Amino acid sequence: MALDPKAQNYYPQERVVQARSLALRSPIPARVGNIRFGSASWTDPTLVKSRLFYPPSARSPEARLRYYCGRFSLVEVDAPYYALPTRRQATLWRDRSPPGFVFNIKAFSSVTYHATCLDRLPKDLQESLSGRLAGRRSARHEELGGTLDAELLRRFVLAIEPLRSAGKLGAILLQFPPSFEATRGNVRKLIHRREQLSGFPLAVEFRHRSWLEACRWERVLEVLREHNLSYVGVDSPRHCPTALPGRAVVTNPKLAMLRFHGRNQGAWSGPAASAAERFDYLYTEEELDEWVKPIQRLSKEAEQVHVVMNNCTYDAAQLSGYGMATLLQEAYSAREARKTQVTT
Repeated sequence: MALDPKAQNYYPQERVVQARSLALRSPIPARVGNIRFGSASWTDPTLVKSRLFYPPSARSPEARLRYYCGRFSLVEVDAPYYALPTRRQATLWRDRSPPGFVFNIKAFSSVTYHATCLDRLPKDLQESLSGRLAGRRSARHEELGGTLDAELLRRFVLAIEPLRSAGKLGAILLQFPPSFEATRGNVRKLIHRREQLSGFPLAVEFRHRSWLEACRWERVLEVLREHNLSYVGVDSPRHCPTALPGRAVVTNPKLAMLRFHGRNQGAWSGPAASAAERFDYLYTEEELDEWVKPIQRLSKEAEQVHVVMNNCTYDAAQLSGYGMATLLQEAYSAREARKTQVTT
């Protein structure tokens, strides 16, 4: 099938040529030692429509997932944030992926104290809503009540159990809302979710700068370490008041994680920008290279490192994931070559 003509010319040609050159040198599937690479979606509409990543034969959801799993070693699933996943979905993901492949699952909205779309809840839960929640499309977390909150968490956990039991659950991503400030009350909420999700690998992404302020940063790290929570470092626009600085730290020796959101400065700052516009970005080799040494350090301090590309527009996330894998692989090869020269 023909490529989407818009996709072919969406990014500056020089940047695309550079990205594709890097991608061609990537290990397949993209993995370097204990470092896994992947994207935050394998079903993004612009990716599927563009024909830039999937071959013409990958027409079905099953075929696309199987192809993706042959190219990368992890994927982040963000759909469960918007609507509770089903056990059948997780079972299909498990069965359609090879041994050793892992899924990071973004927690359902209520789990991270976001507003929840009531009209996307399972039918039986919608019909059970009463009082001020009846007939509503959405509700703030504090309006849900303890019983409904607990039931939503129970169903979320039950749905993803097939992945955990098969050893294919990389982590549950707890991405807290921008309004979730570093307060004692919110620390208690964080610890409460850790207790409720005992036994699950959890990765925490903060989006309010207060968590990273110098006066409390060490205490935040202490809390995360104490409760076996993996801090999620982020790459995002560098000169934006709402973006967090990128920090690569290990708070759980089993897993370190980085998520790359792109550096679309204008869209990130714009209040009317959609999520798709904010993450619309193709990384350059120079930008990716900034992270080689931090990722190498993480790989020495943690058993596993997950590098997730969230710049999901067309094949930008896949190209960036390949590019990062290439740079890490070539850095590793160069280091081994130097060792050989010294010993000989």
